[in-house]
Amino acid sequence: MSKHSSGAALAAGLLLLAGACRAQTTPVSLPLPRPAAVSELRFEKVAPCAQPFGFTEGQSIEYQLLDSKGRATSTWRYRVLKISTEVLPRKNESPVMTTQIQLKSGQYDLKNRVLQQQDLTHFCRNDTTFTDGMAAISYDDMKSFRNRRLVYTAVPLAWPNQPKAGSQLAPGGVVAQVSSSMVDIAKVRTLVSQRTILAGPSPVTVPAGTFNCYAVEGQREASTTTRPDLILRNSGREVNYYDPAVGIVKTEYYDKKGKLMQTRVLSKRSLGS
Repeated sequence: MSKHSSGAALAAGLLLLAGACRAQTTPVSLPLPRPAAVSELRFEKVAPCAQPFGFTEGQSIEYQLLDSKGRATSTWRYRVLKISTEVLPRKNESPVMTTQIQLKSGQYDLKNRVLQQQDLTHFCRNDTTFTDGMAAISYDDMKSFRNRRLVYTAVPLAWPNQPKAGSQLAPGGVVAQVSSSMVDIAKVRTLVSQRTILAGPSPVTVPAGTFNCYAVEGQREASTTTRPDLILRNSGREVNYYDPAVGIVKTEYYDKKGKLMQTRVLSKRSLGS
């Protein structure tokens, strides 16, 4: 199968999973819409998800972005706005429990100026925490589409609360359909696929402390399609280190040649209210 065919197949799969989406005309630096798709997933078993990733309302979380030489470039700040739990009864079956976490986030440069903002929704079902697929968006690929109509379709990324080395995880990410009032202009995709739990737990030290983490490796592809025969791709590998009790602690981004390009580390984590 060609790269174009495999990419198209993966995107089609994401669209089928995601279902509903939102549209708006806005600069990409404004708050982005939360994908409605996350509420449409279904699971067959119930398991405790009372406090996914240890989130509490009012909690503040910060991640520092570092370049290939370890120099700080910007900071992502998150605040947990609301945590809600819903138990849905099902006839002749166990009830389904869902814990939903609403977060407000923003990216700031070294002078504390806002670069981007996002409203995100994470949730937990069936002993697995899911992070909002919108968080995977590549803003560098969106810069040339300011003030265009943007329709987002996102698929959340799964993080098992009881991970096992060697397990395969489903792909996730976001697809943005860019258009004007008259025509479609492009599709911008950021997809993470071939996700595998490599090993763990092992200690990982970041500015916020030392955590027992599992390593999850995946293939990351950012692409812009302006017509079927014109696709600009930027692919590489990412490795996430996550503690099921804390969340993602560290992420390493590599180019297709295996060179480390960027690192994202947990720098602060408050206790919340």
